[in-house]
This record gives sequence, structure tokens and C-alpha cells, in this order.
Amino acid sequence: MNGLSDVRLTLHSQELVAGHDQGMQPTAIRNAPSCLGRWGLLWHRLHTRKALLELTPEQLRDVGLSHEQAKEEALKPFWRL
Repeated sequence: MNGLSDVRLTLHSQELVAGHDQGMQPTAIRNAPSCLGRWGLLWHRLHTRKALLELTPEQLRDVGLSHEQAKEEALKPFWRL
């Protein structure tokens, strides 16, 4: 897996949080494989976010992200969701 689903899940979780603020029930979403420990999760986030910076406009369109969304996600520190 190249980590693109990690970003999509993060963006989707933000939508779910927004829905929770409107009275919906929260849903737990994992951003990485459940077998990873804490350090593995941080490593996974670091590398998948860096991979976003290398995607072409066509690849970003395929995963449903704008250049601005990808850049915003890629520049987040790896310890933040």
C-alpha cells in the first residue's frame, strides 16, 4: 500500500468529526494497519505524508485530493492526526 488510503481516511475522519458536531455518533477510524505499534504508526504517518508531496496532479485527482489538501496534510507533523 502506498499510503494514499491513510490520507483519505484522515480526511474522512475530519468529515465524521464535523458530522459528530452536528449530532451524529462518532466512528472510530484507524489511519494505519492495526498491527503497528506506536513507533510504527508514527513512521507510517511520516512516510505516507512525504509521499503526498511526490504525487502528480493526475495521481492526486485519482485519490480525490486537491494540491492544497495534499500539501496541508503532507506538512503536518507526524505526531498529529
